[in-house]
Amino acid sequence: MLIQFLIFGISGWMMEIIWTGLDSLFKRNYKLTATTSIWMFFIYGLVAFTGPIYDTLKMMPLIVRGGLYTLCIFISEYIIGICLKKVKICPWDYSGCRFAVQGVIRLDFAPAWFTAGLIFERMHLLLKTVTDF
Repeated sequence: MLIQFLIFGISGWMMEIIWTGLDSLFKRNYKLTATTSIWMFFIYGLVAFTGPIYDTLKMMPLIVRGGLYTLCIFISEYIIGICLKKVKICPWDYSGCRFAVQGVIRLDFAPAWFTAGLIFERMHLLLKTVTDF
């Protein structure tokens, strides 16, 4: 389980770096400067514990799986974000964004989370074929 935690933590971190780096283009930062937090490694690492969800949903249509992954990610992001805000260590703050919910989730990120959920699904399937998890 530790290996999967490390793989998902690093993979999520890498996706976040690419996402925030590309987002910097909208701010005319052509250096593609990315931002993240060490906390995010641990948060993305939690995906290692979601294998049973992927196994349960594997026969459903792609749009249903992606939608359910998006919903699960939003719920997780909301709960984790609220908890981290209470102790003043939340690495993200969407306050002031048009589609933000209490500054901890952005509904306009649904397509990104849909895609991330399907990427993590593929990673789970790949790891399952390579290892005995």
